[in-house]
Amino acid sequence: MKVLLPPSETKRPGGSGAPLRLDALALSSLLDQRLAVTRALVTLAGDPAEAQRVLKLSDRQVGDIEHNRMLFDAPTMPAVDRYTGVLFDALDAATLDEQSRAWLGRQVLIHSAPFGPVSALDDIPPYRLAAGIALPGVPPLRRFWAEPTSAALADAGFLLDLRSEAYVALGPVPDGAESAYIRVVTAAGRALNHFNKKAKGELVRALATTGAVITGTSDLLAWAEHNDVILRASDVPRVWELVVTA
Repeated sequence: MKVLLPPSETKRPGGSGAPLRLDALALSSLLDQRLAVTRALVTLAGDPAEAQRVLKLSDRQVGDIEHNRMLFDAPTMPAVDRYTGVLFDALDAATLDEQSRAWLGRQVLIHSAPFGPVSALDDIPPYRLAAGIALPGVPPLRRFWAEPTSAALADAGFLLDLRSEAYVALGPVPDGAESAYIRVVTAAGRALNHFNKKAKGELVRALATTGAVITGTSDLLAWAEHNDVILRASDVPRVWELVVTA
């Protein structure tokens, strides 16, 4: 199983890891795409005014341009610790024991715009790039990433997809792959926003702390029932509703 998570716009600064090595990231077949996008980001950062325009940054966010300029020189930290925000705060990976963090490293991929999906424990630097940005010198990210990313996921086994639609577009689940896409709803079926991210973070934390072994949808549903997690079928094939009280 691989759990697919979206990234977060907000990121923890600093780190103590060695500089970024694109060839050390999970899904090594994506190296060419990673090189193209990261090099384009570094080049763009050489023109701060243009970078602010392209990346759609406010004046308060222009400091992120320096993160892009330093992509290959900045210290790194595990991706699951780099990202902050509601989902990653709920996951709270820093408080997990070694065994649970190792589970994250084996089972969780976080889908970034510059690097594609990376392992939760892959070391990455801070950066600024959203899925919908049109980056100079690179085809539209949706077109550039989608086919090679889907191909890279083809041998990943069962896919538990917790990504937002923007990141699903950067790497659709391969045709024929067994998968479950999770959306978060109330008991009455109302979709949620803040609680959507929180519930997904809590779900991944529960999977990690229980050391879940899941090879298909039936395993997922059995795990959910055993752990008092409510998953119910939706009216869309392969889409399951995670029911929360909000």
